[in-house]
Amino acid sequence: MKKGILYINQFFAGIGGEDKADFSPEIREGVFGPGIAFNKCLNDVEISHTIICGDNFMSSHTDEAIKIIFSLIKDLEFDFFFAGPAFQAGRYGVACGTIGKIIKEKYNIPIFSSMHKENPGVDMFKKEFIIFKGGRSAASMKEDIQVIANYVNKLTTYEKLGDAEEENYFGRGIRYQIDEENNRETGAVRAVKMLLKKISGEDYTTELPIPKLETVPIAPPIKDLKRSKIALITTGGVVPLDNPDRIQSASATRWGMYDISKLDKLETKVYKTIHAGYDPSAIDKNPDLCVPLDALRAYEKEGKIGAIDDYFYTTVGTGTTEAEAVRMAKEIIIHLKEHNVDGVILTST
Repeated sequence: MKKGILYINQFFAGIGGEDKADFSPEIREGVFGPGIAFNKCLNDVEISHTIICGDNFMSSHTDEAIKIIFSLIKDLEFDFFFAGPAFQAGRYGVACGTIGKIIKEKYNIPIFSSMHKENPGVDMFKKEFIIFKGGRSAASMKEDIQVIANYVNKLTTYEKLGDAEEENYFGRGIRYQIDEENNRETGAVRAVKMLLKKISGEDYTTELPIPKLETVPIAPPIKDLKRSKIALITTGGVVPLDNPDRIQSASATRWGMYDISKLDKLETKVYKTIHAGYDPSAIDKNPDLCVPLDALRAYEKEGKIGAIDDYFYTTVGTGTTEAEAVRMAKEIIIHLKEHNVDGVILTST
């Protein structure tokens, strides 16, 4: 029986949510959370230990976290390393990718994770090791783990493995020479066949997919700040106390704009954050930490900027898909243009 180690965050270890996101790495013998499902699905691999680390600790103290983890596993024997599944949770996905990449470099063993396609960890780490295509939330955990296990079970019994599409993981841009006994067509013949299908409007699958990259031109510099109108936009979830637009605390599909024309700062107990991806206590005590109206108002009075837009614009970034973010941005831009805004200060968390 081969051995594996599983990496999970503080939430899936049952330690806590955002209040425990600074949890420093520790290792526990046996399985917890997703590990229980992994061991049920794996045939010839047993997860013997679980590494637990808070998402904030991994992102804010990466070098220290890695050093601690290496010290925890240095005397262990293991053949596989699993991380997650991370679903659409961005910080968790990046944490799984970070530790997976480092483990791969040091131990050169098979590394596996699973993430939703909108997780930033996919594009950051899919070339480093295999990341399977997962669901948006923990509701898909059973299915996501089964997909990973199916692949590992084939691997350990030396069954024929399919390509990324067949095995349901994100393509890594790696090409292999395949010698099929019943298919001796040259690349030239296959290319002509694909071309003919394309010309006739038939479906075909390219052997060399080209990634589509959207390039966004860099905005020209503001010529004169003293004559410019500046708007405040945040993905930190700061809203009036009653959250009138019902913006979701995660995976947001809504945004709001709120009048600040007569305000010099955002008052405590008038504004708060509804963001579910960080500890809200500091922002709830002082909303200007996330939406710096007080500092910008001081610049306005000093003549360093011409004016502040009468509204600030807000939504929540955690778990929000790229498609929804693009849509909301386009909707906000309409108002920025109507208000003759020259520049934007965009704050996150």
